[in-house]
Amino acid sequence: MALAKELMGYPLTSKRPLLVWSASHFKKRTQPTQFSIKPFDRRPRTSKSGVVAAISEDLVKTLRFNTTTGDRKSEEEEKAAVKFKVRAVVTVRNKNKEDFKETLVKHLDAFGDKIGRNVVLELVSTELDPKTNMPKKSNAAVLKDWSKKSKTKAERVHYTAEFTVDAAFGSPGAITVMNKHQKEFFLESITIEGFALGPVHFPCNSWVQSQKDHPGKRIFFTNKPLLPSETPDGLKKLRERELKNLRGDGSGARKLSDRIYDFDVYNDLGNPDKSSELSRPKLGGKEIPYPRRCRTGRHPTDTDKEAESRVEKPLPMYVPRDEQFEETKQKTFAAGRLKAVLHHLVPSLKASILAEDFADFGEIDGLYKEGLLLKLGFQDEIFDKFPLPKAIVNTLQESSKGLLKYDTPKILSKDKNAWLRDDEFARQAIAGINPVNIERVRTFPPVSNLDPEIYGPQHSALTSDHIIGHLDGLSVQQALEENRLYMLNYHDIFLPFLDRINALDGRKAYATRTIFFLTRLGTLKPVAIELSLPPHGPNHRSKRVVTPPVDATSNWVWQLAKAHVSSNDAGVHQLVNHWLRTHACLEPFILAAHRQLSAMHPIFKLLDPHMRYTLEINALARQSLISADGVIEEGFTAGSYGMEMSAAAYKSSWRFDMEGLPADLIRRGIAVPDPTQPHGVKLLIEDYPYANDGLLLWSAIQTWVRTYVERYYPNPNLIKTDSELQSWYSESINVGHADLRDAEWWPELNTVDDLVSILTTLIWLASAQHAALNFGQYPYGGYVPNRPPLMRRLIPDESDPLYASFISDPEKFYFSAMPSLLQTSKFMAVVDTLSTHSPDEEYIGER
Repeated sequence: MALAKELMGYPLTSKRPLLVWSASHFKKRTQPTQFSIKPFDRRPRTSKSGVVAAISEDLVKTLRFNTTTGDRKSEEEEKAAVKFKVRAVVTVRNKNKEDFKETLVKHLDAFGDKIGRNVVLELVSTELDPKTNMPKKSNAAVLKDWSKKSKTKAERVHYTAEFTVDAAFGSPGAITVMNKHQKEFFLESITIEGFALGPVHFPCNSWVQSQKDHPGKRIFFTNKPLLPSETPDGLKKLRERELKNLRGDGSGARKLSDRIYDFDVYNDLGNPDKSSELSRPKLGGKEIPYPRRCRTGRHPTDTDKEAESRVEKPLPMYVPRDEQFEETKQKTFAAGRLKAVLHHLVPSLKASILAEDFADFGEIDGLYKEGLLLKLGFQDEIFDKFPLPKAIVNTLQESSKGLLKYDTPKILSKDKNAWLRDDEFARQAIAGINPVNIERVRTFPPVSNLDPEIYGPQHSALTSDHIIGHLDGLSVQQALEENRLYMLNYHDIFLPFLDRINALDGRKAYATRTIFFLTRLGTLKPVAIELSLPPHGPNHRSKRVVTPPVDATSNWVWQLAKAHVSSNDAGVHQLVNHWLRTHACLEPFILAAHRQLSAMHPIFKLLDPHMRYTLEINALARQSLISADGVIEEGFTAGSYGMEMSAAAYKSSWRFDMEGLPADLIRRGIAVPDPTQPHGVKLLIEDYPYANDGLLLWSAIQTWVRTYVERYYPNPNLIKTDSELQSWYSESINVGHADLRDAEWWPELNTVDDLVSILTTLIWLASAQHAALNFGQYPYGGYVPNRPPLMRRLIPDESDPLYASFISDPEKFYFSAMPSLLQTSKFMAVVDTLSTHSPDEEYIGER
């Protein structure tokens, strides 16, 4: 309120009549009332608060009591005759930077505002007008001084508007906004002052489009959470109308200014019109089940009518307008974009170094000390070829020294050789960037779930002899019984794709299993690695087991085997645990929330901060990360089959009821139920940093969610009868996850416990789980030998023609199996960007 006074320059009551009554009313009064209010007295009245209150019930009763019997009116009519003014303080957020077109339109809008093309607001009451059975409304009011403040450079600009309402208006519940300007603006909030109940707040945080683009009025509700059953009569139709607007009608191509949330399959990852090699299968449907994404409605490709046409950079992908990134987030990645500019301006760079391998570890270290261009001696030669003014070239040349020089990853910060050790390799399985795949060995040897008719024997090649010498004197059975054997198992997810992956140029992979032993110190150590290939005939050796080294040669074999495990791990981490579980599988819940839950709904208000930016991130991922020839295909082992692998994981292993942390730990055999613990489980690996910290966060989230849910649902029956809540959950499953909708494991939504579990899982996935899987990518993956995203050679054995060259120079062979210099540099730039925090702790999956 103080801010509003300062903006207006005088109290709200100053130089304004408190009430506007008709002259006839005063003529017919038989005696003066105790208030002695003159209808046209413009002298300011004093008020302790400085804010006008709505007319009180006592005043109305007094007026009715003192009115002559012959002129007595109904209470409603008397209230309607009493008019008073309230004021809105409207906060608009300016853009920090505008291009020439935006600046020009801004000036035009300032001029247009002077001649009546204004921003118009209208208050809507929570009550219905008994005469019309429609919501009561104020007069239309325009924002004042838009033209005068058009040159204001502040980030936030405050405007005012003044409404006239009658005493029967009731409480304001909504406000409509019509933008008659040509340019959109970001409406942050509206505060209404002057009602007896105190200031009424409308949190908006939305782009309001021009009337010429979107003729309808925008609707904003107060910050009071309301279940559908609690919706006042005056707001019911508006609540329904706003949701209908957000759903759209499922037709047409979306404009960037639209606010429509709808579902579609992943049919826009390929670009068959450009090349048949860039064609990709549709994900979503009976053939390849997958979650749904946000519909854009672009026209189909000429080559494949079921494939949606592409939108390539720098053109933006459609997401609903309010889901697009704010300027602060965009600024965070300016340096990353300049890296991309340098890469694309110098096509000769790729050709020059594509095939170049690292000669030794010192060359990799040079990327952190010298930078890519300086290391290659390209700096001066490349910038001389820039078709830019000399001053700009000099600036870019100077800037590039830092841009193409990478920060030293944390994995090297204390001990640059730590990554080579087995204890660090094992530690990263429980405390690295992908700590969610480690599982307890329940049966030894491990057994595959793949069809033996296609993929060979289900039992692995691992035997007791491979590991018995590393179990601290225990037998294999004793180690199993004491919960001392653990495993990273990437056999079943990789094996069906290996023939196709290994046929790709410069890609070679195994399907790996790694066995770990839990020592008496409570730490893990790797004791065996199984490397599998698809069987090709009875005499083909498709499985191989590598154990810890005993000499220099076996040490190189062991290091290569660990590199292949890390490559498998990197692919599963990026395509399954990160992208699928914390991005793609959440998108249906987000779309359904906007479509089915009103902004007034308490559950929408709870979820909203955790849904922020996910749709934009996912759209950018479809544009340049997971698309045909995108970053994931170029930089990770699975190549063009990566998204099919992601879809296979969705079909075979994704279960929403197992996505919560305690359930996931129990499923993997890492924990057992324990009702004495606040989170309900006991860890079998006591020193499991991801789980130790994660369970504390899970419990905190769960406690907060339960307190919140019980506040709004004191009666479980309210959950069953909450039409919006039930529609949200139903649509998330039946439309958003349509391919798995018949699965029996979907949780029910009937009780407080059901809702708490569902919401805790969603918030966990969008916040803590995502952070664990995302923000450590550069600290661990920024040093490629520690975590190679792809491998280019298999490990030769004695029967392999390459074995002789491997034996003669194992270090050279090791680096020839690693990603090339260009692949390494490009991958480092990507994970650096993905690991970067913007000021609001979100990230952009941008190339």
